[in-house]
Amino acid sequence: MIAPVPTLELAAQRTSWFVSDLHLSPERPAMRRVFGQFLRQAPAADALFILGDLFDYWIGDDDLADPFHAAVAADLAALAERGCALHLMQGNRDFLLGEHFARAAKLELLPDAAVIAGPGRRTLLLHGDTLCLDDPDYQAFRSKVHAPDFQRAFLAKSLDERRAIALDLRADSQSSQKAKPDEIMDVAPRAVADAFRRYDCTRMIHGHTHRPARHEHVVDGRRRERWVLGDWYGAASFLRCDERGECEAIRLACA
Repeated sequence: MIAPVPTLELAAQRTSWFVSDLHLSPERPAMRRVFGQFLRQAPAADALFILGDLFDYWIGDDDLADPFHAAVAADLAALAERGCALHLMQGNRDFLLGEHFARAAKLELLPDAAVIAGPGRRTLLLHGDTLCLDDPDYQAFRSKVHAPDFQRAFLAKSLDERRAIALDLRADSQSSQKAKPDEIMDVAPRAVADAFRRYDCTRMIHGHTHRPARHEHVVDGRRRERWVLGDWYGAASFLRCDERGECEAIRLACA
């Protein structure tokens, strides 16, 4: 039996932003300033959905005391205080983000898949890594690090030990990606079709692949659309969906 899918019921008159793959880290302080500028100056929205990899790595909510991480949480909380509903999905880099960060940033944590029942359509939200079934090495790694025993053992280590492990894993990931064909690291068409069927949706929004585009699919005779979000290397990239359900990909250069 398929487990129930969390559904987010949005008001009919609502404009939403969708972002992913910001990969914020203390090693890239300028991008944190770009993110803060985006939150202050981008066109107004009623909801912001962060679909994974807000951070380049996250070693546990007890690292929220770090000034860089505290500043990101403060930027998000300030937007929430202006009346924007914030939702965060964990990515493959920041899967340890938890309730402590959520409270500090005044946002709601989402599960690995969530559905928005918006005006006239159902929209599936994913980070996107679960669609990359043609990369079995990555899927095995994902299963390993999402195991409760692994996470308990990792979080029992000191912050310095965890940070060193995270940086090593990031370096290994970057090295392995260079050796893989591009098509292996993209989503598998069968996984996309299966997700549309399973969640009974006509729209899908995800990130992870860093290949921003709008794709059209026909699944079981029904036309569907899939939006892939862009990363934040050099500019603010987001998808804006209005109260009519129409979406536009926007990229803003930030000083």
